[in-house]
Amino acid sequence: MNSKEERIARRHRLRDERMKATPGYKVFSVMFTIGYPFVAVFTTVFSGILAFFSAISRGVAWIVSGGKSR
Repeated sequence: MNSKEERIARRHRLRDERMKATPGYKVFSVMFTIGYPFVAVFTTVFSGILAFFSAISRGVAWIVSGGKSR
């Protein structure tokens, strides 16, 4: 007889196999694989733009304060 842990593991494995066989899972998997690089590039570029404008803002604040701003 199987232990409780084995039965739970088998039930989870069967559930995962059924889920992965659905068209929705396959479509999501493909779209995620295709879309991930675009999201990563956008995040990197946007972070760079924010850092650039932040540096400009800090520079203007330093100039306006007469060099007293950190």
